[in-house]
Amino acid sequence: MIVGSKSSSDAARLVTPTMLVLWLVLATVPLWITRIGLYPYLGIEILIWSLYALAFNLVLGTAGLPSFGHGAYFGIGAYAFGLCQLDIVANLWICLAAAAVVAGVAGVLVALFISHRRGIYYAFMTIAFGQIFWTLAIKSHRITGGEDGLLKIKRLPADFGLVSFDLTDNVAFYYFVLAVFAVGTAVLWRLVHSPYGRVVAAIRQSEVRAAHLGYNVWLYKASVFALSAAVSGFAGGLFAMAQLAAFPDVMSLHQSGYVVMMTLVGGGLVSFWGPVIGVFLFLTARDVIGALTNAWMLYFGLLFIAIVLFRPEGIAGALSAAVQQHSLNALRRRGTSAMRLLVGGGR
Repeated sequence: MIVGSKSSSDAARLVTPTMLVLWLVLATVPLWITRIGLYPYLGIEILIWSLYALAFNLVLGTAGLPSFGHGAYFGIGAYAFGLCQLDIVANLWICLAAAAVVAGVAGVLVALFISHRRGIYYAFMTIAFGQIFWTLAIKSHRITGGEDGLLKIKRLPADFGLVSFDLTDNVAFYYFVLAVFAVGTAVLWRLVHSPYGRVVAAIRQSEVRAAHLGYNVWLYKASVFALSAAVSGFAGGLFAMAQLAAFPDVMSLHQSGYVVMMTLVGGGLVSFWGPVIGVFLFLTARDVIGALTNAWMLYFGLLFIAIVLFRPEGIAGALSAAVQQHSLNALRRRGTSAMRLLVGGGR
């Protein structure tokens, strides 16, 4: 089950049955997406933003840290990928590594300043640093292209030495991103369910209790923020490839808000897969409802309000609760049937 709680056996695995089913379903997307009136590029966006949202959920869902300026690291990764390609070396793996490393370093620098804060003060500082990076991206015209963005970024081939794959076609690029997404989800799943992830989750429940148990709370908070920034930057590098450019808009406050909305609507606070559900719903709503009206965000905003008010655990939490209630009702029916047989002597 994608949205439900996982058993301890699933948590101990690197690859779970849910992952295999999800990857197989995603592998079929190019075969039918155009038949239902959607663009193949939408599949690429969903995969990239899902990886970004899963990385963001390390901070929000796992660690319970309200980061509202996370688009900065997504954008830094996009710029790092483009600048590496244009000014250093046009190699896919080096450029993607640069995207992750530069965004991770930015995350470390921010974490050094904010990891001793809590709650609303932590949130405000993440916004402040996000706005600083966004402003630098706009003002550094010689480096970033300013408001026009960094253009002429190419989809570099995936060179594995003996064989090289051209990624200029959307279908080829989709399958490359799918492979990256599969590896990324497996790594993030293992990280969340590792001893490190359990300590981070314990800090979310009570920083004081975790500190009394001997854990360095500041170090864990700083490290999980930096890891989240690095993976977000990696996703940003993929996004620069998809867009063939890097723009400062992805670093803005409202773009950072999108990933928060996606994660909360999907149920990232209670489910590992919640951010993926939220990304799918958000981007498909943008394209489907957006084709009918420019006010599509009005409808998504109303959905967001309704979920916060009535289902704060998100769609994943609501589906999980429904499945658990169904299982409980089935168990009650079996128990009632067994009692009737016992009392009635099998009649």
